[in-house]
Amino acid sequence: MLLEKMTMPQVENAIKAGYRSVFIPFGSLEEHGLHLPLSTDTIQAYQVGKRASELIPLFVAPPIHYGNCRSTNLHPGTISISTTTLRGLLKDLVRSFYRQGMRNLVVLTGHAGGAHRMALQDAGEELLDELPELRIAVVTEYELARDEGRGIVETPEDAHAGEIETSRIMHSHPHLVQGTSPEEYPTFPTGILVRDKRRYWPGGVWGDPSKATAEKGARIEELVARKVADLVKALEEGRYV
Repeated sequence: MLLEKMTMPQVENAIKAGYRSVFIPFGSLEEHGLHLPLSTDTIQAYQVGKRASELIPLFVAPPIHYGNCRSTNLHPGTISISTTTLRGLLKDLVRSFYRQGMRNLVVLTGHAGGAHRMALQDAGEELLDELPELRIAVVTEYELARDEGRGIVETPEDAHAGEIETSRIMHSHPHLVQGTSPEEYPTFPTGILVRDKRRYWPGGVWGDPSKATAEKGARIEELVARKVADLVKALEEGRYV
């Protein structure tokens, strides 16, 4: 159930029928090498939500197109928001869904930056204390696909605009893939915070795009969607408190 395409009566009737679970996809507007669109993270997260809603009854919220992007903030096209803004945005959204009667929230982020991920988790933890009936999961695609995905992905350290993400976009939005990019594995100084991060990561790729295929992308998308469906069921059944 894509919320942006539903009418007020449709939402009201679904809530009356007992639907209380919402999927919120977070992404980013961030460079993804020479070949992938800036919206890659957003596309992936939203695709998973749409696929999961075919497996179980699930409201899918419109995607959030901005995230906190630190390592790529000097690459052309990357537009970043602060972790404070990100935390506040998630909290406001969840509070509003909660007022509508939603109680089970899965927040999935296609952007897996460390500060971005922790900001969403911190917001979720604070909301647990604030909203007594809330059940919430905050996850990245990588966390959900990590174990089973090893049988699909060939590149051991693939993380950004490489085999995984290129495969995903080749599957869902092949018209947006503009060729490929060189294999790259950046190295930043240990413990030192640098201003010019592009100096240490010039190409904006972390992995090997040449190993990507649309078939791998379809398998990964299906895997993550199944994991999301499992998360929703766990929240609905109250397995974890």
